[in-house]
Amino acid sequence: MRTYYFDLKDGVPVRDKSGLELVSDGAAIAYSKDLAEKVRREKPKGHPDLRIVVLDESGREIHREPIYPNAT
Repeated sequence: MRTYYFDLKDGVPVRDKSGLELVSDGAAIAYSKDLAEKVRREKPKGHPDLRIVVLDESGREIHREPIYPNAT
């Protein structure tokens, strides 16, 4: 298992300090999609550039998931 971090970012990042252990990059990406959906449900309107940035345990960015992909 590897540790992944899920930062919120819309310019200035909000760092995930604890991380989450998952089996693969693919599992971390899927988890970021679930997080984005949860944020959209709880706060339907938000900053159009808000995204979840997935980092692996070495700090390498592996994915960016937009939270409001259709915002203009």
